[in-house]
Amino acid sequence: MSGMASDHNNSSQEEYIPHYLQKEDPFASKLSREADIIAGFYLTIIGILSTLGNGYVIFMSSKRKKKLRPAEIMTVNLAVCDLGISVVGKPFSIISFFSHRWMFGWIGCRWYGWAGFFFGCGSLITMTAVSLDRYLKICHLSYGTWLKRHHAFICLAIIWAYATFWATVPFAGVGSYAPEPFGTSCTLDWWLAQASVAGQAFVLSILFFCLLFPTAVIVFSYVKIILKVKSSTKEVAHYDTRIQNSHILEMKLTKVAMLICAGFLIAWIPYAVVSVWSAFGRPDSVPIQFSVIPTLLAKSAAMYNPIIYQVIDCKFACCRSGGLKAKSSLKKSRTYTISAHRDSAVMNETQLE
Repeated sequence: MSGMASDHNNSSQEEYIPHYLQKEDPFASKLSREADIIAGFYLTIIGILSTLGNGYVIFMSSKRKKKLRPAEIMTVNLAVCDLGISVVGKPFSIISFFSHRWMFGWIGCRWYGWAGFFFGCGSLITMTAVSLDRYLKICHLSYGTWLKRHHAFICLAIIWAYATFWATVPFAGVGSYAPEPFGTSCTLDWWLAQASVAGQAFVLSILFFCLLFPTAVIVFSYVKIILKVKSSTKEVAHYDTRIQNSHILEMKLTKVAMLICAGFLIAWIPYAVVSVWSAFGRPDSVPIQFSVIPTLLAKSAAMYNPIIYQVIDCKFACCRSGGLKAKSSLKKSRTYTISAHRDSAVMNETQLE
């Protein structure tokens, strides 16, 4: 019976034909023209906001590039990845949505799929590195004494190499890039898992190394940070002002990292669920009109990060300015008290004379 089941499974895989080979024109839009126009305007707004926001973060960071902390260097790298998605990828999909079909053929499809996966993977691995940095900095204090800028640059080299490897693997014949079911965008060929065991191995490898493992590291890091912060808040209060200020800065960077990771995962998890269902569920069971929504949500991930960064940064600046005002008023009161004492001393001396 098991042999018959395996034979049936193999035969069903051999008979499966992906959606982009079932029709003569895989790049024709399967959505209504009105839906394509709405999606085009949506992506245009997302692209403009993302480009301006991430460009601003990069520009402001370049003005103080020699003073950037290792964690801030990683944040800049995240902005570079998001800017790459906006500049390299968004114009292709925007033009295609407004044109009611994919306009750039198979070469453009593979390039668009590669660029989207490359920068998306780079973003997630960067956030994984940031979460590890925050975990070690908060939970293992000795780590911060040896972490230097050159360690951050080594980490960046590893991140770019990792993203390049996994984004380029499909071109080695292991996987592929293909048009989405709705026709006006391209992605990894998740549907290979329906066709062969090798395709299943490829998809599972991508899911583990480029989604599940990094996400697990991020969740582990921030759970440990939350537990550590709860137990150490009272201890920090007993240290001097310099250590307290350093702790506040580290927590500010940690909040930025946590919110950025949360925004990224919220944007990408629905797309990942739909992709996994397309790969291992019943063939063509995901409605075309439904599949476009997670795709558009995932494309908005690059817009959130600069907003989160600026909101937290402004909040921190306001708190810091409040602290400076308090210190200034305290300093003035101390000066007034000292001068009053001096005046009273002079008066006493006069009376004695």
